[in-house]
Amino acid sequence: MTLIKSISGIRGTIGGATGENLTPIDVVKFTTAYARFMKEKHGRERLTLVVGRDARISGQMVNNLIEGTLLGCGADVINVGLCTTPGTEMAVIANGADGGIIITASHNPKQWNALKLLNEKGEFLNDQEGKRVLALAEDESYRFPTVDEIGKVLSREDFNPEHIRRVLALPLVDVELVKSKRFKVVVDAVNSVGGVVIPALLRELGCQVVELNCDPTGYFAHNPEPLAENLTEISEVMRREKADLGVVVDPDVDRLAFMMEDGVMFGEEYTLVAVADYILQHTKGATVSNLSSSRALRDVTEAHGCSYSAAAVGEVNVVQKMKDTGAVIGGEGNGGVIYPELHYGRDALVGVALFLTYFAQKNCTMTELRKSYPAYFASKNKIELTPEIDVDKVLREMKERYANEQVNDIDGVKIDFAENWVHLRKSNTEPIIRVYTEAKSPAEADALAQRFIAEIKEICG
Repeated sequence: MTLIKSISGIRGTIGGATGENLTPIDVVKFTTAYARFMKEKHGRERLTLVVGRDARISGQMVNNLIEGTLLGCGADVINVGLCTTPGTEMAVIANGADGGIIITASHNPKQWNALKLLNEKGEFLNDQEGKRVLALAEDESYRFPTVDEIGKVLSREDFNPEHIRRVLALPLVDVELVKSKRFKVVVDAVNSVGGVVIPALLRELGCQVVELNCDPTGYFAHNPEPLAENLTEISEVMRREKADLGVVVDPDVDRLAFMMEDGVMFGEEYTLVAVADYILQHTKGATVSNLSSSRALRDVTEAHGCSYSAAAVGEVNVVQKMKDTGAVIGGEGNGGVIYPELHYGRDALVGVALFLTYFAQKNCTMTELRKSYPAYFASKNKIELTPEIDVDKVLREMKERYANEQVNDIDGVKIDFAENWVHLRKSNTEPIIRVYTEAKSPAEADALAQRFIAEIKEICG
């Protein structure tokens, strides 16, 4: 069982010993630290903070602890209840709140939960801010407000309909065109909040919806990470229903993957590529993805005469690079689409609406659309960390070994070869080293990954 404290938030398994897992005491401790930090940041005692959660089994329990703790810290709470990560981010902005907490462990299995911490812009805290929260969590000198100073629950209101409304109002979302196509869409929402919002959005777009794992019980029907090996059920349903496409989201609906009409994945990396292709046809500008994302985005961006930049892994880093470069579209290769016209956060709803508009315009099949993009194949592997593994030493040695290649070390070590690349980094959310490769064939990508895994083991002795 594990408790991981990082700038990405506080993530852990439910139950067990305090300080080693995400127990009620740990939830209260880190929520208090966040409230203290936000008071410091804004220079006042009274705050308004948004709380939202995905449908995990532990979600309501953690929600109650967080809400009560924030009230005890003197903060007023807007509780949006069962809500997506992007929806909670947008609720912070829409309500003019001082920040917010999203209760979700994203793609992690059901025993996990987490606190994702937002600033007043509905964006994740940066590195310095995250470290300050962690420092405050170890300071036990805090004195809580008296009974006359405790906070109030300002509202308990569903934000999902407003999120959908704002997506459909975007100028590049052509609702009537999509409606005219009457797409048949299978949705796999892994029994979380996506089962509430994605079918609702698709029906507003005139789609025929086949729901699969859309009951938000939190009992995930399969491993919740939207990877091919976890999506055999929707593949079968796609073929049986003769659907035009499939939509797959993770538990908190910030990652988006599509299925083609033959039941094969469109490719999670290609979600952002296709959406960017559409945006750049109408709005010229820069694009951004992280170091672990496909070269295909760079290729498509340059084909439109625009510039591409890579950021360190992590939404906060991608968002900052997007702001620095004035990017019109960006995100992460795990199916995370960030469209600043709506907000600076990975958002599967805006990804679905923009993609369907483009798909309707193209008037082709999903397999035909996929073939129009550069063919790259990723291999995503990991090495479980043990106390004997010195990650810094591994990365240092790899950088030295490949000093004659194009090396980027802003986040782990990425080595760009002429025909492929490898990215090695320590995960922010799991006790693992990630080994990501990309090449022009699956066999080549897998072989490259195995080569580097062997080298890492050699370094570790």
